[in-house]
Amino acid sequence: MKKIFSIILLASLTTACNKELNENPNGQLVGDAALSTIEGLQTALTGAYQPLKNGYTSGFASAALDAVLMGSDDLTTHPASNKQELREMDQFAVNSTNSRINVIWLGCYKSIQNANNIIENYGKVGTTANIKQIGGEAYFLRAFSYFWLVRLWGNIPLITTSKYSADLLSIQKSAPAAIYALIESDLKNAETLMGSSKPAAGRASAGTAKALLAEVYLTEAGYPLKDASKYALAAAKAKEVIDNKATYGFDLVPDFATLWTGTTSSNSTPEDVFTLQFCNSCGNPSTLYGKSAMPGDESGWDDYFCEVTFFNNFPAGKRKDATFYTVFKTSAGNINWQNGQTKHPYYNKFRVNTPTPGYLTSATDLSVKMLRYAQVLLTYAEAQARSTGTPSADAYAAVNSIRSRAGLTDLTPGLSGTAFADAVVAERGWEFAGEYTRWFDLQRLELVESANNNKATDDLKPLNAITKDRYWLPVPYSDKQINSGL
Repeated sequence: MKKIFSIILLASLTTACNKELNENPNGQLVGDAALSTIEGLQTALTGAYQPLKNGYTSGFASAALDAVLMGSDDLTTHPASNKQELREMDQFAVNSTNSRINVIWLGCYKSIQNANNIIENYGKVGTTANIKQIGGEAYFLRAFSYFWLVRLWGNIPLITTSKYSADLLSIQKSAPAAIYALIESDLKNAETLMGSSKPAAGRASAGTAKALLAEVYLTEAGYPLKDASKYALAAAKAKEVIDNKATYGFDLVPDFATLWTGTTSSNSTPEDVFTLQFCNSCGNPSTLYGKSAMPGDESGWDDYFCEVTFFNNFPAGKRKDATFYTVFKTSAGNINWQNGQTKHPYYNKFRVNTPTPGYLTSATDLSVKMLRYAQVLLTYAEAQARSTGTPSADAYAAVNSIRSRAGLTDLTPGLSGTAFADAVVAERGWEFAGEYTRWFDLQRLELVESANNNKATDDLKPLNAITKDRYWLPVPYSDKQINSGL
């Protein structure tokens, strides 16, 4: 069973369906026939979202999400205990048997597989707005999944069919340029097919696709593609979202802390461009927050917390107060983080402020925020300055709206394009601390090496020289055993 699930290239729903068809299912609706109605498409779409949030087995619902990003300077883990797989990521010594990398790899490829099935069939059902929306969301999910895969692994298998073929046993990796070409195409299809109104929480809209496309363009302008022409495209696409935020239902929330109340009230806000939604009582919880983010001093799991240097450099103010948890409650009384077991500050925004005594919970309904409107604003500001060489008034307004909410003064007027863009990158680090963006910013700007040079005494140090090869994760061992071409 493990082999079937790990080799995502072969474990397709269509394979199973075709087998059932050959065995005379006696009226059972399977295979392409199952996608011949809007009800079938809706069920398939649910199946395309689900692999991204399957707790410990696949997707982004556990500390595996933080683990694969620990080469950045905003995340680290326990220096001892049972966190070896997380330390491997933080110390640039990860190997292909690390189970955490398989969780992300499997989740993304299973979502791609299911999205492929919808893309191949939705047009046969009709052309109503509902059917187009389903098709658009499938394109979005495929693009979203490939965007994560290409940034984490670089050269990866490119699969655009749900049909089984023996060729999949020997499929080779595709270069990032080919992956990004598909991502762009998929997101352009998605923004055309989907409606503009903000859908139910956890679902994508045309605005969601545009926002992600802006981020894709920004990434393509940096390493490894280094296509500087994409900066102008990133700025234009992000500005399109900003100028139509009311239509898309996006906006900043007035108070940063309300995004992280740790209650269901923070599950769906105007700032949420794309989130993954969970339901603990339905048996589909997130385990990313709560114990995972809490110190051992309070019986937490110490899975992830903040590096000391990053915390010390973080600008003081209400955003820092909302972001970090620095005084631990123990049976012997309160202690400051410097005197805690790991001697590190933790993330307050990932604690769970529920009625559970001591906040100790490991299964929550809380959404995982994969893309916020604040990111659209900062993507626009950086891309506009880099594309023209001079930051515009709108670019200043975008970044200053984030700084104002954080309790900071406006950026200095009259900065050069480079100085302004660098300030925006720093702002992205503070605004999205621990939130799945810092590693990718360091990677695209080739700053991974310098960000890991200034480690505090109690921060984990790299065990290997950081070369460009170490910007990428290894393909999971189980897949390489089946296909040596990987």
